Amino acid sequence: MHPLSPAAQAQHVTRRHFFSRCAMGLGGIALASLAGNRRLFGGPAPTLVSPMAPKPPDFAPRAKNIIYLFMAGGPSQLDLFDYKPKLLDLNGQPIPQSFIEGKRFAFMGSSHGTKLLGTRRTFARHGRSGAWVSDLFPYTAGIVDDITLVHSCAANLFNHAPAKLFMNTGSGQFGRPSMGSWATYGLGSESQDLPGFVVLQSGPRGPRGGAVNWGSGFLPTTYQGVPFRGSGEPILNLTNPTGLTAARQRQTLDALRDLNLQRAVETGDPEIHTRIAAYEMAARMQSSAPELIDLSAESAATLKLYGVDHEQPSFGRNCLLARRLVERGVRFVQLYHTNWDSHGGPGENLQGDFEKVCRDVDQGQAALVQDLKQRGLLKDTLVVWGGEFGRTPMGENRNTTGRNHHIDAFTMWFAGGGVKAGCVLGETDELGFNPVADRAHVHDIHATLLHLLGLDHTKLTFRFQGRDFRLTDVHGEVLTKMLA
Repeated sequence: MHPLSPAAQAQHVTRRHFFSRCAMGLGGIALASLAGNRRLFGGPAPTLVSPMAPKPPDFAPRAKNIIYLFMAGGPSQLDLFDYKPKLLDLNGQPIPQSFIEGKRFAFMGSSHGTKLLGTRRTFARHGRSGAWVSDLFPYTAGIVDDITLVHSCAANLFNHAPAKLFMNTGSGQFGRPSMGSWATYGLGSESQDLPGFVVLQSGPRGPRGGAVNWGSGFLPTTYQGVPFRGSGEPILNLTNPTGLTAARQRQTLDALRDLNLQRAVETGDPEIHTRIAAYEMAARMQSSAPELIDLSAESAATLKLYGVDHEQPSFGRNCLLARRLVERGVRFVQLYHTNWDSHGGPGENLQGDFEKVCRDVDQGQAALVQDLKQRGLLKDTLVVWGGEFGRTPMGENRNTTGRNHHIDAFTMWFAGGGVKAGCVLGETDELGFNPVADRAHVHDIHATLLHLLGLDHTKLTFRFQGRDFRLTDVHGEVLTKMLA
């Protein structure tokens, strides 16, 4: 039996049309492997191409890996980075109606009763760049000459779950692939013993929307994010049950592989190849995952830099794990930390609650940039910091001080991986309500991140339901001013 028909042999397939490759290429690979071994069961294991095998970029990349520090809930840029003296002068006065005419907000209307709220934090300029940073981020203030601050970011959706989905997938609709999934689909991963896309979480709860934020959508599930726990067993149920020997496990995996290969040949279903790869990866992670989270080999100076101990879960510990992950070739690492939802009221005001969440992340995020830099990893690793949106220049009518969700202007920062160091990009009006220069929409940010990985965002597509989808939909321009 010939492994491929003449028509299949002649077909030109690329990673941009993955369904064609999976339906015909993977089935052919499986069948050719089986034919070469002349049996379905037993004998030497067939050689299969892993869906996570490294793939060439479209052009020379500036970054090989991304670490995305996701501040879930929407941090207040006006109390951290975007200093507005005029807002202080007008504190307590109604915002001009021209600013909010036709605007929608999550928890307040567009009315004349809405009062402006100046920051209560102390700001100062830092570094050679002279970037403004508030007293809430003393460690981060020390790395301003290594980062690009973008004050003019903008999004589309103002409620948490859909806004997180939009920031991660480029759409507020369920079922679209996340940024990390697109990156691993386009480039694969250099890591053979860990997933190409890993998720770490900290804070009082998980992010709203949950696993859809790191899901693979209509891409094969091998590209979805894999959540790791920061301590204890990295992945639940990864350890073998008592009495299962390594030899017996290998026999079981071989039998499952052979059965799955037979089914893959019959159906051409790419998810079967994902299943085979998942079994094999799980077996390898039984040793690689515990080794990853074991920090005993890290120096006392490194642990002090991040402000962590060996066992206690924290955002700082996750930052250290992120460095260890990219050292091991993982393509995309995403850290979620909650809760930045500072409306005012119990647990979410801009005084004690906001101060605490800032303390939770400040040392760790600064240490990550410093550690990557001193190890020579920052040039190849792009660090991204930000939430799903920002906060309004107006306060909310609650018992304690807070701000509402704001999608028109907020701040993100980027470090390493081909972005300018010590750069402040974008400008907002005197109240911090709208961008007045270098607006950076979410689609533009996505286009830029893919560009830094060596991928053309207009060509990284996947045909689904008769349409070629991409992370940036039909939008997106590379933010060239932030490139080194």
